[in-house]
Amino acid sequence: MDTYRTLLLSCATTDPLAPAALALAGVLDQAWQAHGLTWLPLSGLDAEPTRLALLRWFPGADQRLGLDWSALAQAHRPEPRQDEVDDLLALLREHMAPDAGTHSEREAVAYAIACACLGNNHLWQDLALPSRAELSALISTWFPTLAALNHQNMKWKKFLYKQLCLRHELFICRAPSCAVCADQAACFGPE
Repeated sequence: MDTYRTLLLSCATTDPLAPAALALAGVLDQAWQAHGLTWLPLSGLDAEPTRLALLRWFPGADQRLGLDWSALAQAHRPEPRQDEVDDLLALLREHMAPDAGTHSEREAVAYAIACACLGNNHLWQDLALPSRAELSALISTWFPTLAALNHQNMKWKKFLYKQLCLRHELFICRAPSCAVCADQAACFGPE
């Protein structure tokens, strides 16, 4: 098998190039490669919602991967930054589009984005998307009010964490506004 991502996308029920399918396959692939198949791939998402997400997005993939759901129900992946995931989930849930899919589909996309935020690359890369354009489309579809807040086109991971800082009234920027900040290119420049 090339990657878990390839297997998942071969089982996709929707267009395998749709941003949501690509993002979920990318995050699941990276998690399984890092932690193996004996741990739940999305930090904080229990076995049953994970099983339902796979059934919805990639039916039959769990059988092809040989996932043991009874064992996975007991195997929660330890995540030292779970509080971060929880904060990101809360933010994303506030901006979910009620018509973007079922509740469980919206939750799966939110978990994928929140877990990918823990990665070391641009968010679109941590979701294994082809470019930032697919990430913007994903967020615009599933979290449109959040997308509308990013009217200056800030890089998504920076934008999400900035939203968390604003919620907690943490102001870590060196300038009073982005327009006069020396780091503006790092936040708004091309990726």
